[in-house]
Amino acid sequence: MALSYILILTSVLTSVNALVPGVYTGGPWETAHATFYGGKDASGTMGGACGYGNLYSQGYGVNTAALSTALFNNGLSCGACFELKCVDDPKWCHPGSPSIFITATNFCPPNFEQPSDNGGWCNPPRAHFDLSMPMFLKIAEYRAGIVPVSYRRVPCRKQGGIRFTINGFRYYNLVLITNVAGAGDITQAWVKGSKTDWMSLKRNWGQNWQSDEVLIGQSLSFKVTASDGRTSISENIVPSNWQFGQTFSGNNF
Repeated sequence: MALSYILILTSVLTSVNALVPGVYTGGPWETAHATFYGGKDASGTMGGACGYGNLYSQGYGVNTAALSTALFNNGLSCGACFELKCVDDPKWCHPGSPSIFITATNFCPPNFEQPSDNGGWCNPPRAHFDLSMPMFLKIAEYRAGIVPVSYRRVPCRKQGGIRFTINGFRYYNLVLITNVAGAGDITQAWVKGSKTDWMSLKRNWGQNWQSDEVLIGQSLSFKVTASDGRTSISENIVPSNWQFGQTFSGNNF
């Protein structure tokens, strides 16, 4: 009996893990530049093109950056995590080139009225990070303004599950997906009601995903795929009496 139970349990765990094979390992070191915005308390970084709203309450804090066009990927990079080091500028880089770890939460728009090497820092094809001021000051002096950096994609480490916040109204559901571990950036999403099959969600902007189906009164499941191709399924995490504005936690990577 005990052996039979162990075999069944092993089979179940194997099938669950098969939904999320492997572990995201990040990417190679590359070069870019970094500036800062948002003030000493990073209050000016709230909101942003990824749709996360209050970065403190969402768990991102000040460990954030706005990405240039070359890195932002039309919003699909929202939620991706990076390690940065200030390099090749001993006048302004802090000794020892300490690392910082940030999440992409905003877009740094191009400024075509300025040259790319003098004010138009986020102009394509430049790879550029506009950091929150507290993060910039961890790697460089305030007076530097802009510094060269080495960066790489790294796995996102988040506390708790992926969060799904449902906004909208009866015929318009806008699901904000936050707190994603692993690759961090969601590229596909689906919803399933207790009366429906899986339905794909359309990315509206940032990490806001849209469905025009009537989902009120149904318990809901979500499925998401990250940029590394791994998929996480969260079955029946939303009860049938859910209300717009509520947030529900699902399985993370």
